[in-house]
Amino acid sequence: MSRKTAVVVCPGRGTYTKAELGSLAREHPDKAALFSGFDAQRAANGQETLAQLDGAPSYSLARHTRGDNASALIYAATIADFLSINRETYEIVAVTGNSMGWYSALACGGALDAENGFRVANTMGMLMQHALIGGQLVYPHVGDDWRPDPARKAELLGLVANIDTHEGCTLALSIDLGGMLVLAGNDAGLKAFETSVPPLDGRYPLRLANHAAFHTALQEPVAAQGRAHLPPPLFGQPALPLIDGRGRIWWPHAADTQALWDYTLAAQVTQPYDFTRAISIAAREFAPDAFIITGPGTTLGGAVAQALIQADWRGMASKAGFQARQAGDTPPLLAMGKADQRALVI
Repeated sequence: MSRKTAVVVCPGRGTYTKAELGSLAREHPDKAALFSGFDAQRAANGQETLAQLDGAPSYSLARHTRGDNASALIYAATIADFLSINRETYEIVAVTGNSMGWYSALACGGALDAENGFRVANTMGMLMQHALIGGQLVYPHVGDDWRPDPARKAELLGLVANIDTHEGCTLALSIDLGGMLVLAGNDAGLKAFETSVPPLDGRYPLRLANHAAFHTALQEPVAAQGRAHLPPPLFGQPALPLIDGRGRIWWPHAADTQALWDYTLAAQVTQPYDFTRAISIAAREFAPDAFIITGPGTTLGGAVAQALIQADWRGMASKAGFQARQAGDTPPLLAMGKADQRALVI
């Protein structure tokens, strides 16, 4: 039987939650040497090790969601899951990621080796945490049926643009995340949006704890520090096609590695991240049999499904249409954070 094709999707911040505590040791006992190398970098920086964080007796929002800790935990879980994919069952045809998941994608795709990928993710996590400029919130632009609503999305983005013109307010699109808008700005800008939209489902608009104003011009100082700490020679030719936060494909043996470094530590940090477009390009250009979302967590599945619906992939027009396909013999979405789906992948 021929292998199935898959695009791998690497998650970003907010995916190592209470449920994932202990998952590095529990799910990857064979990756001890890999994690030890990461911990050596952490120890050299005077940081808590992954073993200490993942092996903590209880989950702490203040401790585990800090940028310098969360980035390391998420990267480690992602690369370990990627290495666990059964290549006799799945041929990986491309890799993409959401937000900091781009750093993980670079390593999964071979543009960074595992150690340097950790160095990039951990360094940027530290720099973001130390600066902690601004914040983020999430607000949906689709209804419960996940059907695209371009008019509603345009209305919300118009509101964001208007608030950004108010004195003392900074607000911008941070991530186009399937049926969600992730917005970033200063506290005044975020508060102005929160008071201008109706509450939804008892949770939105949702402020994200320990998140800065990622993917906006407010992060220019962090991007500059990242370029100073992480030199271009770290980056090499990818072994797999990489789809970035603009939907651009970086092809193996044809990538300008200087441009890849520059994008990763400049535009990727300071400009909106279009995850929806990245998934759409992945679906249309590579036509995979499945999208495999690495761990940690399971929170990215909805955004991927919503992005596929917006791309009208395989005729999926709503949540019900996606669920019908997902319930079939060949589910299009496999989240390694779910035990039953993980079993189909590893």
